[in-house]
Amino acid sequence: MPRRTTVILDDDVYERLVKESVRRHGSVRALSRVLNELLRERLSGREDLVRLLYMDKVAEATPEDLERLRRELSRRFVER
Repeated sequence: MPRRTTVILDDDVYERLVKESVRRHGSVRALSRVLNELLRERLSGREDLVRLLYMDKVAEATPEDLERLRRELSRRFVER
């Protein structure tokens, strides 16, 4: 359910939002839609990152394991 609110924007942010609204929808009247789209894009990316950082880890590696992997990848790269 949509809700009304007041957002106070700096002049430069408002100008960019107006330009984006015209670019995406051909009108300044779509300002709320563009703001919602941009906020969804931005917030969903953060949620994905936070979920990735705090999820259970499925593998463990020691520094020695990582060094062996690095050497193997370097060797393969040189062989090409």
